[in-house]
Amino acid sequence: MNDTQSSDPLETKHERNRQQRLEAVVRWAEYISEQPADVWGPQQNAVVNAQLESAQAADRGVEHERRVRDVAEALVDVPADAERDETGR
Repeated sequence: MNDTQSSDPLETKHERNRQQRLEAVVRWAEYISEQPADVWGPQQNAVVNAQLESAQAADRGVEHERRVRDVAEALVDVPADAERDETGR
């Protein structure tokens, strides 16, 4: 078996995971477009807070926290209708 054959199942798994994440993002976008912000806002805050707590529990350093804060601040500054480049930024 060569490297290409052995990596196929892993690539298939990664693609399946990517598709599942994309479907979840689409479902969330549909949900927030149908619900008022006071319904989905606290839910999103809970997810973000859980991610931050998880990162803290993983004992991430100050530099990691700084990067997370920079990204969060950048997201707040981006208008909702702003075009994104090919990297999604």
